[in-house]
Amino acid sequence: MTAVRLPEGLPRRPPLRAAVRPVLCLLPLALVLVVAVRHRSVLVEGFGHLKSAEWPWLAAAAAATCLTWVAAAFTRQGAVIERLPARRLLATQFAAGAANHLLPTGLGAGAVNLRFMTVCGVPLARSSAALALYMLAESIARLSLLLGLLIAFPGALRLGSLLPDGAIGPLLLGVGLVLCAAVTTLLLLRRLRTAVLSFLRTALGEARSVHSRPSRALALWGGSLAFPLLQATGLAAVGQALGLPVPPVHMAVAYLAATVAVALVPTPGGIGSVEAALVVALVAAGGPVAVATAVVLAYRIITVWVPLLPGALTLGALVRWKVI
Repeated sequence: MTAVRLPEGLPRRPPLRAAVRPVLCLLPLALVLVVAVRHRSVLVEGFGHLKSAEWPWLAAAAAATCLTWVAAAFTRQGAVIERLPARRLLATQFAAGAANHLLPTGLGAGAVNLRFMTVCGVPLARSSAALALYMLAESIARLSLLLGLLIAFPGALRLGSLLPDGAIGPLLLGVGLVLCAAVTTLLLLRRLRTAVLSFLRTALGEARSVHSRPSRALALWGGSLAFPLLQATGLAAVGQALGLPVPPVHMAVAYLAATVAVALVPTPGGIGSVEAALVVALVAAGGPVAVATAVVLAYRIITVWVPLLPGALTLGALVRWKVI
């Protein structure tokens, strides 16, 4: 069969991927603009609170925020056997943080890291298993820290004020119904059950391989513990900067409790839900409502809004340079 040739002088149509990539580079900036416009009142109020804060404590909060990206990079490396390029891995965690605030919680960072690992040569099945291992380790570490601090400081949080009266029963019922629905779906749909079992075998194999190397296991669990500790440290530093009359350890407990509770709310980066949960938790820890609100707004300015634009620019650059 003779191949069809384009007439001389006619331009060749660019591949679809090449046409889409410039759009993907600009998309994070567009999303930042949309999110900033929607939350402009929060930005104005948050920056207003920062003016009256003690700057050394704010600098400590900013340093703790920067270290969270390092902790995330260690955890991501610990979840895979292959050695990932360190600088690109760190830049990817910074970009993933921006993506996480622009998409429903966990999806943005997960998609960025999944793409990064596949570009680095990790097969998609093992990349997905590493992503699941990261999320599991981070969840276990966060819950362990919360339980440990609650045991060590039983008066740090008035747990009864965090949930409305009669809310525990419906919450447990909802969780039970979701689990029953998931099990029923797996039993009825054979293809889905086969896919899930295959993924679980891959994930367990990846977990065994990672834990057979002490350096990877240390990076995985050390980073998983350091990440929420650094986040809680940042909130405690902002609380000190604005004079919140709550001990720093109690603020850390409040932060961990709020983020565990809000993990089930699929909002972009927890924007809105995290603020509300943190205010409630800080009040439950003994803080006045007005000061607690100011602390939360200032904290979110430092950890979310200030890094959002440079994170989006980094994300666009990584897409342009085909790192992700």
